Amino acid sequence: LQTVRALLNNNSTVTVLRSGLHAVFNEQSLAVTKNLFREKFRNPKKRQKNIQFKCLKNLISLLTSSTDIRDLLSCFSSDLQTFVIKPSRSKETFKKQASDFMLKWNLLLSTVGKILTINRTDSFG
Repeated sequence: LQTVRALLNNNSTVTVLRSGLHAVFNEQSLAVTKNLFREKFRNPKKRQKNIQFKCLKNLISLLTSSTDIRDLLSCFSSDLQTFVIKPSRSKETFKKQASDFMLKWNLLLSTVGKILTINRTDSFG
C-alpha cells in the first residue's frame, strides 16, 4: 500500500500511467479479452455489460482529478454497489455475480498489466 501511495503522489508518474492505460484501451490489445467478457443471450436486456471495463475506466478517469487511494477505493466500492450488489435479488444470485465479477476483474487486470509490462514499460515509472 505504501508503494501505491508513493506512486500516486508523483504527478509525472500518474500522468505516464494514465497515458499508458488510455493507450491500452485505444489499441486493439484488449480485443481478445473483451470477447471473453461477452455473453450472448437471446434477450438483449440480459446481455452482459462489460462491468469490469466500466469500473476500470471509472478508476482511470478519477486519476485525472484525484490520486488519493481512498478516493479510488471509494469509486470502486460505489461501482461494486451499483453493478454487483444492488442488482442481486438473492444470496445465491449475489454469490454468482460476485464470483463472476472477481474472475473477470482479475483476468482484466492481469491482461492490462501484461500489456503495460510488454508495450508500455514507462508506465511503471
